Amino acid sequence: MSQSEDVWAGSATVFEDDDERRVLFAALDSFRQYRRIAHFNVTHRRRQAFYALPSAEWALLSAPPFNFLATLEQVDDSIDTNADLATQILETGLQSFGLEKEPCEGPQNWRGSATHIDLDKARSTIRQLYRDWSSEGASEREASYAPVVQDLTNAFANVPDKGDVRVLVPGAGLGRLVFELCDQGYDVEGNEVSFHQLLTSSWILNQTAKAEQYSLYPFAFDFSNVVSRSDQLRMVKIPDVHPATALAESHLPNRKDASDRMRMTAADFSELYSDVKNKAMFDAVVTVFFVDTAPNVIRYIQTVHNCLKPGGLWTNNGPLLWHWADRGLTDKEGEAEEQHHPKSADKLNYGRVELSVEEILMLISSMGFEVVDKGIRSEGCGYIQNPNSMLQSQYRVSHWTAKKKS
Repeated sequence: MSQSEDVWAGSATVFEDDDERRVLFAALDSFRQYRRIAHFNVTHRRRQAFYALPSAEWALLSAPPFNFLATLEQVDDSIDTNADLATQILETGLQSFGLEKEPCEGPQNWRGSATHIDLDKARSTIRQLYRDWSSEGASEREASYAPVVQDLTNAFANVPDKGDVRVLVPGAGLGRLVFELCDQGYDVEGNEVSFHQLLTSSWILNQTAKAEQYSLYPFAFDFSNVVSRSDQLRMVKIPDVHPATALAESHLPNRKDASDRMRMTAADFSELYSDVKNKAMFDAVVTVFFVDTAPNVIRYIQTVHNCLKPGGLWTNNGPLLWHWADRGLTDKEGEAEEQHHPKSADKLNYGRVELSVEEILMLISSMGFEVVDKGIRSEGCGYIQNPNSMLQSQYRVSHWTAKKKS
């Protein structure tokens, strides 16, 4: 997958749009600031609070067997390891877009543009590598991805060359599901609007040289619900599989090479795939942890209907944690979103509504689909969950399949 060479479809005009350029620059700058911000928020502030304790008490906790100050030093080392990944992602992004690491003042100066929202997204994106690209995250991937992969297997079992099956994955994130489907032979197009996710997926898919090349400390920032410091400071290796090697060693009966069967687009899903150019272009649409990112889910349903071929499959697996619930452009968070992420804020112009699973399925049925199967999966599905944490959050995800009526 030549993301880094061709950037992403839909991103070629990023410098022609002031808003898009600002969003990209903010994402790049957030990875640049990752190290400094993490050290300040995670360990510096805790040291200040620690030394505010009565001297006898901090002396007690800094000595064996507690060694709290030594723990903070270990967390600092973990932050530096994670920050090295952020630096790799930044450098890949700068190279992809032809930007200088030390830019001069002017329209190409990407430094200093990140907001607190961007900084938080950089932190969560680095952490998400645990879920999508470590061996330890396999159980979460199994719960999230396996049901929809099986749906595709069942639907297209009689297709000799899976490369003839065009699959769209909106909200592709860090690219793991796109990679897995390509590895099974499908012609896959991932779509993602977040530059944080796009930059990171480009790095992991194109710039890593071997499996388990890098170390990651996914839970180092977590000081609550910790049973043992060894849990907090647990290290994992990424990627668990080298994408290029895995695809090159695939012996599936495909006429097309893997590099021709996997691509990414950088654009708002509804804007890009509701266009007439994408009408009836895909045999299947796969949505995982995606439907609830819509302020108005009707637009998502219309878009899926537009880009699916008659008789095409829509398979979904995910919760309904509505991302835009209780958010508006009058509060501080909404104002920041509007200023620094105008494309996302524009979604609110279409209204906002939070529906139940039952209501969504009724809506789908009324908008040109036949719901073939539906259910709430009994097994829990975590999301970047520390398996040893005292707090365990699990989704009971909604899994359903529907076909576009001919």
